[in-house]
Amino acid sequence: MISRNSNVSGPGDKDPFHVDLPSEEASALWEHDKPTAGPMANVFSAVLVGAIGLSCMTGALALGLGTPAEPGSGMWPFILSVVLISLSVALALFARRIIDVEKFSSSSWAVLAGTAGLVCFVFLLPVIGFEIPSLVLTFVWLRFLGKETWRMSSLLSFTIVAAFYIIFVLLLGVPLPHLF
Repeated sequence: MISRNSNVSGPGDKDPFHVDLPSEEASALWEHDKPTAGPMANVFSAVLVGAIGLSCMTGALALGLGTPAEPGSGMWPFILSVVLISLSVALALFARRIIDVEKFSSSSWAVLAGTAGLVCFVFLLPVIGFEIPSLVLTFVWLRFLGKETWRMSSLLSFTIVAAFYIIFVLLLGVPLPHLF
């Protein structure tokens, strides 16, 4: 009879929960080989984020800020714009000190593809409703950017769009442009 505390695995069996972590030497080698960007990349990123913040701030002011007691539709975008601009200034000031960054590489194009998908989504939303653009955007992100399987991407896309439709259109009555 085997007691609860006895080891049931044999002498040559490997523990299924044991994970071999890389040694410190291997980690240091990997960190050394990782491509890094310099201070100019930080300054470029700071300028880009600052420009986005200023653009959003202009749009927020056009929407109207309102008052703290009765905020307008531009209040929240304005606050986020101030945060973006503040972070871009901080990044520009500390550009030389920040060294833990990665260089733009071929994998950076995925960010551009994701952003382009969002821009298309924004332009298509008022024209054909949110269902089809949301379905396509979710599918593309899952399948091509997230490397999910075709089946999982399809299933999750339909499920997510259906859940958003039920929550926002049916239950909350949010006036989203929609087909159904």
